[in-house]
Amino acid sequence: MTGSEVSFIVPCYNEKGNLGPLVEAIEAQAEALDLDYEIVVTDDRSTDGSWEVLQRLARTHPRLRGLRLEHNCGESAAIFAAVHAARGAILVTLDADLQNDPSDLPAFLAALREADCVCGTRKQSRRAGDGRLKSVVSRISNGVRSRILRDSITDAGCTYRAFRRECIDQVPFFNGVHRFLPILIGLQGYRVTEVPVTNRPRHSGRSHYGVLNRAGAVIDMFAVRWMKKRMIRYRVTEHIPPE
Repeated sequence: MTGSEVSFIVPCYNEKGNLGPLVEAIEAQAEALDLDYEIVVTDDRSTDGSWEVLQRLARTHPRLRGLRLEHNCGESAAIFAAVHAARGAILVTLDADLQNDPSDLPAFLAALREADCVCGTRKQSRRAGDGRLKSVVSRISNGVRSRILRDSITDAGCTYRAFRRECIDQVPFFNGVHRFLPILIGLQGYRVTEVPVTNRPRHSGRSHYGVLNRAGAVIDMFAVRWMKKRMIRYRVTEHIPPE
């Protein structure tokens, strides 16, 4: 496969029980929409046999590609590794735990007709799939984030997003950057919007990219606020010699 219309980007850490159902769910939805697609999963050096599961799945699912990091690096690195390996014009990021429902994909693609980046929001559906502690922490963290960054995104912790490839070309990489992709993409002048998504209960295992991994996000918020104040958008309009 030399190119794809849509690349599904999946960061994975110890999700062996979810990978098979996830790949099948993505395939079913992508084929129902008649998409040219690929699924790129980054194994963030899992210890539960996830990599071996991916190897087995790849034998019977030709649109599946797997990457394995040298050592555990976190969700942002896993996402960016897959993004840089992906071939699609449209990139769709989603978690490996099946809480993100592939059947929400039509809403993302419809919203992309008027936007460059579409973010899923679980504001209305959060209680359906998350425990009370996670729901409370998420509401507080999103409230703090909105206050510090003056950002309208209501669910920055939702990994489920779809965006055009060019949106991420100039985004700087740092640990935790996946939480700030909407605002960093918006700072470049791209159109960012939200769509409501389903928040399903976890299918198997437990959360590894969860509440405690957000501890450093407050510091990151102030760094992003600094970037927001200092960012200058520029565009070259003429060349010598002409290109």
